Amino acid sequence: MSSNDQAQRSPKSLPPANGDFYSVSQTLNDDDNAIRLKVRAFMEREVEPIINDYWARDAFPFELLPKMQKLGIGGLPYQGYGCPGKSMMLMGFVMMEMARVDASISTFFGVHTGLAMGSIFLCGSEEQKTKWLPPMAALEKIGSFGLTEPETGSGTAGGLQTTAKRDGDSWILNGQKKWIGNATWGQLTIIWARDVDDGQVKGFIVENDTAGFTVEKIVTKMALRVVQNGLITLRDCRVPDAQHLQGANSFKDTASVLRMSRAAVAWESVGCATGAYEHALRYAQKREQFGKPIASFQLIQDLLFRMLGNITSTQALCLRLSQLQEQGIMKDEHASLAKGICTVRMRETVGWARELLGANGILLEHHIGRFVADAEALYSYEGTREMNSLIVGKAVTGFSAFV
Repeated sequence: MSSNDQAQRSPKSLPPANGDFYSVSQTLNDDDNAIRLKVRAFMEREVEPIINDYWARDAFPFELLPKMQKLGIGGLPYQGYGCPGKSMMLMGFVMMEMARVDASISTFFGVHTGLAMGSIFLCGSEEQKTKWLPPMAALEKIGSFGLTEPETGSGTAGGLQTTAKRDGDSWILNGQKKWIGNATWGQLTIIWARDVDDGQVKGFIVENDTAGFTVEKIVTKMALRVVQNGLITLRDCRVPDAQHLQGANSFKDTASVLRMSRAAVAWESVGCATGAYEHALRYAQKREQFGKPIASFQLIQDLLFRMLGNITSTQALCLRLSQLQEQGIMKDEHASLAKGICTVRMRETVGWARELLGANGILLEHHIGRFVADAEALYSYEGTREMNSLIVGKAVTGFSAFV
């Protein structure tokens, strides 16, 4: 090809890296889209420049909390109690925008707003909601969600080992919880424990400075290193009955919280994939080999096509899932299909992004390595692919394949 032919084929200006290929954000109304854009600007301006350093140091950027408070998005989808009262769809978009820059920040927010606040909003009494939700919405009190245990992950529905024993006007909790995000520094944790008297799973609001409640930081993680995960030990931890979630008296109540948050994780995985894709595309447009940008090579364009296809299809899946949520007809199997498929496609996408960058893909300075590592955590938490496949399988066949 002559230099003149090459010049004619070179673009005068490069298109921006945009993972929203089908403009799904345009489905939001103007007010909600303004919130989405405010979150996007915050993540790009405040988080992206510093997050690699915190990820490498296995530390949380506490200086961001006052700035996040000003966003006014704590308890985003809940009505009343100092919460914004926005849609579950907007909550999904916010999770996606956060994970597009950093999955640890989106996980911190999802644990606090989705799991901890969600437990109180869905299962708490009016008095409990009035007391706890306003300071949590203001991000003045940070919450955790204590369900998973050292020996009990996917089998928590029937195998929960942490116990609760009624003793007068209080409860005595004993056991351990593992992988509990925000637990090393937050103010309260929702603890799920099995009542020794009736065998039912119950929920409790436990303040982290309660006697008998101790937390050890988990320090050997390869993913979501900015999230501070803890191993909680409960030794004769006494909690007043006023902090027993009045509507949390069986695992079905726990599942109602997980159903809501599982949908948010599907959106989060789309954000993680989007961030990796956009970084990879910008890299390909600038990186030159054999005398021209690698974005002009057929194999590179094929990788970008695959990544964008995964992102766009899972965006559409999440969009419909949120519509089902808004209509009040989303079922466990709907959330499970989205969480399972979106995380599988995310895992593919971040892997292709790393492939595109070659050796540079494992360097934090190019961000892709962080997305690849963090994707592994999103792939497993809030229900593994295998468990979600069995939830969907039971729904479509009528047969339960669970042990």
